[in-house]
Amino acid sequence: MNSSEIQRLIQLLSRLPGLGPRSGRRAALYLLQKKESHMAPLIEAINNAFQTIQTCQSCFNLDSHKHCSICLDPKRDQHTICIVESVSDLWAMERSNTYRGLYFVLGGNLSAIQGIGPDQLNLGALVQKLQDQDFQEAIFALSATLDGQTTMHYVRERIAPYVKNISSLAHGVPVGGELDYLDDGTLTTAMTHRYKVA
Repeated sequence: MNSSEIQRLIQLLSRLPGLGPRSGRRAALYLLQKKESHMAPLIEAINNAFQTIQTCQSCFNLDSHKHCSICLDPKRDQHTICIVESVSDLWAMERSNTYRGLYFVLGGNLSAIQGIGPDQLNLGALVQKLQDQDFQEAIFALSATLDGQTTMHYVRERIAPYVKNISSLAHGVPVGGELDYLDDGTLTTAMTHRYKVA
């Protein structure tokens, strides 16, 4: 029914996170019906990104320069580093506008099931960065999963000699959360890490 070119477009769009075959078809149809106003600018933006975006040599963020704008910002706290799994986690932290230090992207979590060991992470570069700079605190902002916690414990042991204070994001009851709707793991973590109010 559709040409091979349309099928190829649908197939590629369907591979994007959050999209499946049905969403890929809708997106393809939308773009094909609005070639000049939507498809052409998208092609140009994707081509520009392909040509210019690169991995930051310091923190593994994505930017158009070899050192990203966060690493080059002199107003950021140069003595605090936040360790995240992925670039999307870094961007999420930035959207919260609650942290003004530097970052480091590990590139994933340790996972025996997926065959991801320490050599698949940017761990060597992290240790080198901590050796080269005077960081007073390292903050782990990893997933509250078994793999995330395993990764944190492993990396903590590796970086302990190079940074004075090591902390982790708190986990537990979310803002606006009702206890009845929370899973047992979240409630257990919240209870374990409770804080004094009076």
